Amino acid sequence: MHEASDAVSTLIDRGLHLGRAARSWITTRPWTRLGPTRRLPLGVAAATLVAMPLFGCDFSANQLFAKRAGACPRPQTAQGVSGQFNQQQIEIRNLRQGGFRGDFFAQLELARRYEGQRAVDKNLDDPVEAATWYAMALANPAGYAPIAAYEPRGKPGKALSRFDDCRAYERHAAYGALDRQLSRMSTEEREQVRNRVIYILSTQGADGFRALARMHDGYFGPYGEPSDNLQAVEAYGDRKHVGAPAALDLFRRNDVDAYLYNYLAVQTGDVSAYVMLKDFERSSPQRASYGGFVEGKAKRWIPPYEFYPADSPDSGVPHSDESDPSGEAREAALARLHELPFVHIGEALAYLRIIPAPLLDERLLASGDAQTFQASIGRPTTGRLTPIEKVRAVQYAAVNGSSKAQLVLAVMYSEGVGVPRDYARAYHWYEEAERQGSPEAKYAMSTFFSLGLQGVADQDRAKAVVYQLDGALAGFKPSVWRLQQLLAQVSRPPRAPGERPRPYEARPYAGPANAPGPSNAERDYR
Repeated sequence: MHEASDAVSTLIDRGLHLGRAARSWITTRPWTRLGPTRRLPLGVAAATLVAMPLFGCDFSANQLFAKRAGACPRPQTAQGVSGQFNQQQIEIRNLRQGGFRGDFFAQLELARRYEGQRAVDKNLDDPVEAATWYAMALANPAGYAPIAAYEPRGKPGKALSRFDDCRAYERHAAYGALDRQLSRMSTEEREQVRNRVIYILSTQGADGFRALARMHDGYFGPYGEPSDNLQAVEAYGDRKHVGAPAALDLFRRNDVDAYLYNYLAVQTGDVSAYVMLKDFERSSPQRASYGGFVEGKAKRWIPPYEFYPADSPDSGVPHSDESDPSGEAREAALARLHELPFVHIGEALAYLRIIPAPLLDERLLASGDAQTFQASIGRPTTGRLTPIEKVRAVQYAAVNGSSKAQLVLAVMYSEGVGVPRDYARAYHWYEEAERQGSPEAKYAMSTFFSLGLQGVADQDRAKAVVYQLDGALAGFKPSVWRLQQLLAQVSRPPRAPGERPRPYEARPYAGPANAPGPSNAERDYR
């Protein structure tokens, strides 16, 4: 400690000595005729420039003389960064993990990588992905929420610290970069950017839904920042500056959408979201009148994607879904995945041409085939599928048009097996399977949902659904058990004890998957 204080004292003495020397040199020059009032500031300036670094990062030439701070220091990356595929893929996946979890700097770095700013990233050039992560960074409160705990020096309204100031610069640059990217895109590409941002934010729970609500609320800035935020004001432009019109146009202001996302945030159980929703309703009588309409819309709302689009761009580095699968509902759903016979995962892998034919047993899946699928969705190639990767296999086949995978996924959502129970998503996938001509989905659409979850009006048709789904899903019992529960809710006079049917598991039914109705065995039990 004494050595450090002696070193600091020595540096200060040297700084003062250099200041006196500079002042002496200045006063001996011809320009001293300007008068004594000019001598002191020049001498002090010389001493200040030498001693300035001794006073910390909040007091520097950059703060005194520059109109805008430079970029914030980046988190340290791995040593020996190269453009080789494996190293690049590892870096991108780590950045995506941070980006999905709300790391402001990871989102900025991802956008720059996909923009191909460095020579080694030219192969990653992807305007849609770059715009997605620039928009995510702008919507991230970590980029604009004040951090410094002390009052600003100088004029009111200035940044509280250099860190606040450098984040302001980052957001200013991000607005410009996003505007450039979007201005070169087609309407379809802009829609892709919008949908990807909505999906990522929807995976972040209440925080993400609140961000989406602010982005659609006219009382906030374009990306949910305060309306008086300097970068938001600059984005609107003025007579001297064009602003960022394309970036402003990505998310249109809409009270219904703002109400919807506030409502979805409340459904997660977040208390602050409830407070925000009530504030939204009190802001105007018209907004309060949207309640009933939005509630019905929220029950049907699903994210734009089942999971992040696992595209395989020319770079060879596939986009990966690094959303956080934590949470009690998700963990409980994954724990029930063993209830799904592996044959459905095997059929999904066969549909995706990962394996030549469906497999009945997971032990028959070759390690190389598992690695091929893992690489296709940007996951670590361990050679053994994790529970979430098994879910992704069914989801991937469903989004690529497999009616069988769509039906299986619908039942998974209906029962909370592998994925949290979500009737809106279940209905969506029943509907998609029905469009593909699935007779089982057609029955389910007409009974399991259309007739309501609180009771089934047509018991005979509902029983037919039980058998249709049982045959189609080859032993996947949760859907059958759920429908049995629904049948028990039918308002019909109770039967005598001897007339009650045996539990479904005890029935000797083994009818074909595409049977048009109940079997003879079923009729015997009526």
